[in-house]
Order: sequence, then structure tokens, then C-alpha cells
Amino acid sequence: MAYRIFLQTFGCQMNEYDSELVRSLLKARGFAFTEDQEEADVILMNTCAIREHAHNRVFSHLAKLKTLKRQRNLVVGVLGCMAQNLKTELTETQPLVDVLVGPDGYRRLPDLLISAIEHQAKGLAVDLSEYETYEQILPDRAAGVNAWIAVMRGCDNFCTFCVVPYTRGRERSRNPEGIIEEAQELAGRGYKQITLLGQNVNSYQYGTWDFARLITAVADVPGIQRVRFTSPHPKDFPPALLDAVAGHPHICRQIHLPVQSGNNRVLAGMGRCYTRKEYVGLVDNIRRRADIALSTDIISGFCGETENEYMDTYGLVQEIEYHSAFIFKYSERKNTIAARKYPDDVPEPVKSQRVTRLVELQKTISVRKNMALLGETVHVLVEGNAKKSRDQWMGHTESNVTVVWEKNHTATQPGDFVSIQVTDATASTLYGTPVSPFPLKGVEKRNSLVSKCLGP
Repeated sequence: MAYRIFLQTFGCQMNEYDSELVRSLLKARGFAFTEDQEEADVILMNTCAIREHAHNRVFSHLAKLKTLKRQRNLVVGVLGCMAQNLKTELTETQPLVDVLVGPDGYRRLPDLLISAIEHQAKGLAVDLSEYETYEQILPDRAAGVNAWIAVMRGCDNFCTFCVVPYTRGRERSRNPEGIIEEAQELAGRGYKQITLLGQNVNSYQYGTWDFARLITAVADVPGIQRVRFTSPHPKDFPPALLDAVAGHPHICRQIHLPVQSGNNRVLAGMGRCYTRKEYVGLVDNIRRRADIALSTDIISGFCGETENEYMDTYGLVQEIEYHSAFIFKYSERKNTIAARKYPDDVPEPVKSQRVTRLVELQKTISVRKNMALLGETVHVLVEGNAKKSRDQWMGHTESNVTVVWEKNHTATQPGDFVSIQVTDATASTLYGTPVSPFPLKGVEKRNSLVSKCLGP
């Protein structure tokens, strides 16, 4: 009988993609997967070390597994960024962990698990690679509408707050032929939307291929209707990529553009390599080209941040008016430059209060933008059941706003494009009713909708 694995993923889209790679590698060696950890022979956690919340959740899950491991011969493995960054801590303080494998060691995982199961041997694969991109491994994905493709691994930016260069290694790009073949396979299986992933996608370089050429080639794959990407870095946003976003009918006119702070001293301390003025100039350049929706990441309470410096960030959010923002309080990560160089000296209550104020500001902006769409028709990729009710469909606009509507359109299926008239809105969701008698299909229909499916 095949050994059964329960795999749980924490963190970002890159971790989700890596879990798909892990499933592919393990299935090729005869392992099976289960959704019930009570019947699993192996429990694997693919972990994130970027945010404190994900870090704490993993340790909480490990604590809960102690009883289960005592009850039966269970193998426990920690994969991903925490395995890489906290390998000493995990091996010394978590004796229930049998296998530790970092993001570059997944090819060794099948052998390590077999040794742990059959010989009770501890296993470790946490060496960083300058070359590993997992070429020739097709991720094991469930059927769906959306898929991720990692186009590169690692990062060379070394932002002082970020642990990624230490957990995922130096930057290296995948062969574009493999990426395009992966996109073609997804199109053949009925996927309609692809998100290209990398820590800094606009640094992609493989021979004569840059990211603008790559994303255009993926968007040209027959059957792929929408292409997104995350995340670019504001310091080196090439004009050719802006041209592709503004001009290609299958590349979504939406950019996630992390700012992190609106204050120059804080930006310098973070090692972001741009100033507030340069960032605003990039935003202006983007908006001159087309109606492109912007989202961002913000860190509040970075080392030494004063109230006035925080207000620079608050003012920047007011000025730019993002469609949405992911706002976090700074949490010191082990082995980062900031952890070695700067004191984490902003009190936790101050960090939390600053985050709350920014969240409320962004909520006000998002509500206003979404309420402006009342009575308008937006065009939506149907993705599946709404989270709160199986009697409703859910999808996203090109600008990546969630839309929910009743299932009174019997011809609709996931993967269709539908026209929805907006009847209500919150900061994060549009609600509406279908206005087309049939789902919209085909490139020619989708092209006609591009200019209409964005928020203001």
C-alpha cells in the first residue's frame, strides 16, 4: 500500500506552487495524498517565514501533532522557508520533526521520507542552490480556472526586512520554453487565468528574454484569457512591461506595486533603492499609459519609524488611492539585515494602531471606488462557488475585485466570462446580477471588454 501524505501549505502563492511541485515529485515515487491527517502516514507542512502570523501558526500546529505522533508511527516534515531559515531551532527544539527540507531540496524529499518511515532516520536537505528551478517537473494541480507559474526563484534585492534571499537563495530565471509549455498544458486543461510568480518578476532574464517578452508570450497562448503577475519591484520597472500591460488584451490592467513606506529615510533603511518621488513618478507614468488598477504592500512600524514618518506613508496612500493594500506591522525576521543592524524599537501597540489607521483609510478609499460602480456593468471570470453560499457564484474583474451574484444564470460555469450589473458594494466585494443571457466566450468577446472591466 502507498504511504499516505497530508500536506498543508502556509503563506504565499509561491508556497502554493511549491506544494504542487512536491505533490508531483512524491506521486511519481508512488506516494498517495489524503485530506484527512488522521489517516496519514506522513504530515508535511510547507511553511512561510515572511510574516510572524504564519510562523506562529506552524509552531501551533507542531504542538498539536505531539499527541498524534505519540499515538502512532507518524512521520512529520517541515518544508519551505521556515525549514531553511530556522533549521537549527527546529532541529534542537522540535524533536517530533523527522524531515526538514528547504525550497531547493524538494527533489530529495521522496528518499528522505522513505528513510524516515522505514528506518526512523532523520532527514535534512537545506542547502541553497544557485541553479535549481525545477525544470521538467510539471506541478500536480487540481482542476480549476486559475493557476500559478513560478518564472524564477530566489531574490537578489536584499531588502533589510526580508528573509527571502536567505530562505530561497539567489535570483535565477527559468527557461522560457518550459514556462510556455506549462502555460500550454494549463490551457489544454481548461485553465483561463495564469499568474506569473517571482520575488521580483521584472528582473527576469534568460538569454535575450526579459519579463515583458515572457509575459507577452504566455498571454499569446491560445485559450489563456487573463495573465497576471506578482510581484514587481518599483526600482526597475521597464517601459516595455508597462507597454505590455497597457496594450495586450490578455494581460490584466492591474499591477501590484509594493511601496512598503512613503518616507525616504524609512525606505533607505529598508534598502528599497527608490525614493518617494521616484515611486510617485512611476505611478504617474503607469496611469498616463492606461486605466490600470494598483494595489500595494505596506509595512508599518519599521525600525525607528516616527509618527511624522508614518504620516508620510498615510499621506502617500491618500495621494495614490490604491484599489487595495496589504498592510502589515513590522515583525523582525531572524537573519535579516534589519535584525542585525537596527533595533526593533517601535512599541507593539503603536505598530498595531498605525496599521489600524491605514487599514481604515484604505477601506474608505476602496469603498468609494467600488461604490462608484453602482449601476455599471463589470465583466467577470467565473471562478466557482462564493465562500459564504453555494447558491452564489464568485469571480473577479480584471482589476482583481471580487464579484458575487446569485446562481440564476443556469448556463454559467467556472471559466466563463459574464457581464454583471453592480447593485451593491463593500470595500472588498461587488454584488450584482447578470445582464447577459449567455456566458461570454471567446477572445473576440474578451477583447471588447478590456476597457470596461476596471474600476475608476
